[in-house]
Amino acid sequence: MGELAMYKEYFTGKNIVSVYFGGGTPTLFAPEHLARILDYIQPPSGCEITIEANPTEITQEMLSALKKLGINRLSIGVQSFAEGELKQLGRKHNRAAAKDAVLLSHAIGFKNISIDLMYDVPGQTLESFQESIDCACALPITHLSLYNLTIEPHTGFAKKEATLRTMMPGEAISTIMYTTAIKRLEMQGLKQYEISAFARDGLLSRHNTGYWIGRPFLGFGPSAFSFYDNRRYRNIESLTRYAKIIQAAASPVDFVEEISNEKRQRELLVLHLRLLAGVPLCRFSLEKETEENLAKLTTDGLVMVCGSDENKRLVLTAKGRLFYDYVASELI
Repeated sequence: MGELAMYKEYFTGKNIVSVYFGGGTPTLFAPEHLARILDYIQPPSGCEITIEANPTEITQEMLSALKKLGINRLSIGVQSFAEGELKQLGRKHNRAAAKDAVLLSHAIGFKNISIDLMYDVPGQTLESFQESIDCACALPITHLSLYNLTIEPHTGFAKKEATLRTMMPGEAISTIMYTTAIKRLEMQGLKQYEISAFARDGLLSRHNTGYWIGRPFLGFGPSAFSFYDNRRYRNIESLTRYAKIIQAAASPVDFVEEISNEKRQRELLVLHLRLLAGVPLCRFSLEKETEENLAKLTTDGLVMVCGSDENKRLVLTAKGRLFYDYVASELI
């Protein structure tokens, strides 16, 4: 609660759109501690309150407790419904546990359930990926996040990268996986609204959408990021050091970046472009270099401008969604 108290003036009286418990295993936190946090924040009625959970942690008792707290959205870390892929990813759950976790959550009364699936997993085939998509479509989920496996430095995967790379699907298969998933999910009413996100009945993630449209946010805990007043903040990574600093009533921030208006415009343009609805150009004052890069990307068939003069929007083309990282690097 110490860090929350430091920032109370920043969220008191504000229109809090979402609260997100994630980045680790927040369901291991006792419900009474979650209750204290929510009581302190006082999110308004209708606020989206999400908690991440692994399938093996989900029990009827836990779900009932979370529901009583007012948590109204679950994000369940499924990753895959293929047994071999789950073992490769080091997950503790199996296919049956993943399905049971979603079904139990729905039976308890959670109507807003998100899962995540991965592609580019070592040993994954087009057939096994399609089977995972089919399993997802058969479940009462309202949201799905789809992302490819990236091997980060200083991780267990990084130590085995050379071997794992030989087991991962090639670029052509990876593209087929992505485009096939889009078609299959949309046929089942999970509409793509962002490069990696699909939602049913307009139940898009308010929290993640906030990042993409540049909404200010506060992050609490080790390694947490915040953005407000055109500054980006990051907390220290070490849990031990973080706890000592908070106990001393000091700030755990170890990095602050002042963002110029020009840089913020470029960043926001790139982030907002992730949304399929595109970027309302009337909100941006672009530098000459950015305009020139946009012209080149348009010629390359990666972006296009839609709408009338007053409502022009910059959107990624279908091809551009496949090469978003390249588009982003050209604009940043």
